[in-house]
Amino acid sequence: MISFSGLRANILLQLIFLIIAAMLLVNVAMMKFSEGGLIQAKVLTGRLLVQSVEQYLRCSFFNQDRSISDLRSDLKAPYELGRLLNVSEYSELTIVDQGGGVVFSIGPENGKTSRVSLARTAMANGARAVHYSGSTWGVIWLNHKDVSLSAPLTREGRNVGGMVIVSSLQPVYQSLRQSEKVVLFYILLDTIILAIVGIYILSRIVIRPIQKLLAMTVEYKDGYVIPSFAEPSKNEIGNLSRSLSRMLKRLDENKKELRTHIASLEKANEELKKAQDEIIRSEKFASVGRLSAGIAHEIGNPIGIVLGYLDLIKKGKTSEEETRDFLDRMESEITRIHVIIKQLLDFSRPSSGKPERIHLHELIKDAIDMMKPQPMMEEIQIFFHLEASKDEIFVDPNHFQQVFLNIILNAADALAGKDPFNGTRKTLNITSVDANPFIEVRFRDNGVGISGDEIVHVFDPFYTTKEPGKGTGLGLSVCYRIMESYGGTISVESQQGEGTTVIIKVPIYQNDEEKERE
Repeated sequence: MISFSGLRANILLQLIFLIIAAMLLVNVAMMKFSEGGLIQAKVLTGRLLVQSVEQYLRCSFFNQDRSISDLRSDLKAPYELGRLLNVSEYSELTIVDQGGGVVFSIGPENGKTSRVSLARTAMANGARAVHYSGSTWGVIWLNHKDVSLSAPLTREGRNVGGMVIVSSLQPVYQSLRQSEKVVLFYILLDTIILAIVGIYILSRIVIRPIQKLLAMTVEYKDGYVIPSFAEPSKNEIGNLSRSLSRMLKRLDENKKELRTHIASLEKANEELKKAQDEIIRSEKFASVGRLSAGIAHEIGNPIGIVLGYLDLIKKGKTSEEETRDFLDRMESEITRIHVIIKQLLDFSRPSSGKPERIHLHELIKDAIDMMKPQPMMEEIQIFFHLEASKDEIFVDPNHFQQVFLNIILNAADALAGKDPFNGTRKTLNITSVDANPFIEVRFRDNGVGISGDEIVHVFDPFYTTKEPGKGTGLGLSVCYRIMESYGGTISVESQQGEGTTVIIKVPIYQNDEEKERE
């Protein structure tokens, strides 16, 4: 069975189409030539008829000193002229005398006027002419309906009248239509024969070798080389087979090289990932060091208060109610120290590397809570404008907490360099908005800002504008890598003296139903 989507079926259909199209075009050309030939034969018959009519008039009238006008009263003329028309398959005849009057006419009255006009014209011009008139459906297209021949009638060298004969071309078209049925039958028969022979030859020469090549490529596996099958001659199929065999040999060699390259790339990628993780950890430890130095003062005060209360209690100079009050205050201070140390320990703990669903707004507030005990944050006023309707993201919380702490630390450093005597407050505005399918968060400070020459390098590793010992130059670079790994972005907008805005965009977490709706 032939599949209509296969190569054999496509070739067969196109072959049949080409054969039929070619034969039909040849048929159209042959029909046109046959039609022209038959019409010319009809014209030739008409010319012979004109000569016969002239001969009849010359013998029966002109040689007997009779006038052409005597045709009106001659009893034999209708019979003789009618016989000539029947033999020639012409059906209409009109003869006019020298004055243009009709002396003889055979044919329908509705065409008599045009016949008389043509006869008079022929008499006046003294020239024979062929005329085509009317329109009717021919064999394939519209064609002329009638053919007319006009000629002058002469006697002793001068025109004494004119004549016109008319014949319908319908019998010609009818004959061609009858023969066309036979031609179409033979076209169909020839198409079937040529298609069968053609598909057999093409199958043997083209399709079967291609099917063998296809079967070999389907069965190809690593290390299996397609052999070249014997060809009777060095044709294109044989060349294709040999080329395919050579190509697959090269493919096996390339696969081996590719496996080696992939293995080396995987090793390099693993080493790169370790290096990136190490950089992230080192930057985290640097942040932990800065936070630890900052909270030493914050822890020292509560410890001093606790030691003072313990000294009073130890001396026994307090009442029972005062002792209970001191113990409550000591518990509050120790709890405060515990919270600060716990936050620092949680942040310094190695990241699990596993993302989880978390609310971004809560993560930002936790980072701010961790920074509040720092002395650098004492003069900074923080304003929240967390207006995003969806803030659930799918990330590693520890990574993003590091991003927020780096951004807040940079803002605090920028605000520390702000002139305290210019009458403006040190502020950090944190804003979140919807940017579907992202959530956009902006950290804007009114610090010293960054110059245009420096802002293009803020994400370069080890680039810093801070004084030696105050920055590693890896903070924003690490933030960039973290954001990139989660499909997010980070950018900076700043003008020197007018503050800095750090913008991050994080993909919003979507469940399967929300993804399908989109």
